[in-house]
Amino acid sequence: MKKTIIAITAALTLSPTIALAGNDDHSNHKQAQFNYTGPVSTITVAELLKDTSMFTEKNAVVDGKIIRHIRKDKYLFSDGTTEIQIELDDDISLPSAINETTKVRLFGEYEGGKVPEIEVDRMQIL
Repeated sequence: MKKTIIAITAALTLSPTIALAGNDDHSNHKQAQFNYTGPVSTITVAELLKDTSMFTEKNAVVDGKIIRHIRKDKYLFSDGTTEIQIELDDDISLPSAINETTKVRLFGEYEGGKVPEIEVDRMQIL
């Protein structure tokens, strides 16, 4: 009898939680995306690499090409004069495939250190 009461109490307590829990599948909801195409202040890779202190962190917007895949989510980026390692965020998706000749604009955070890199939050095909 005691076990039955505990089981019923647990079921009644968990029922609303289970019913309201979402599956985080937002594929049914189209999310509007703002895509500004006007002028943007960019910085060169050479300017970023002037400060490679391990404590350096700053927002960066750079234009160039992703020229090589290094491993997993790491790539080599070039702005035409200098190269830097970049790390692409997991949720970046583009409407079409790109290659080493595709010009892109990267929005992210530059981090200095032993291997300076840009952690890319958003990418735009130019």
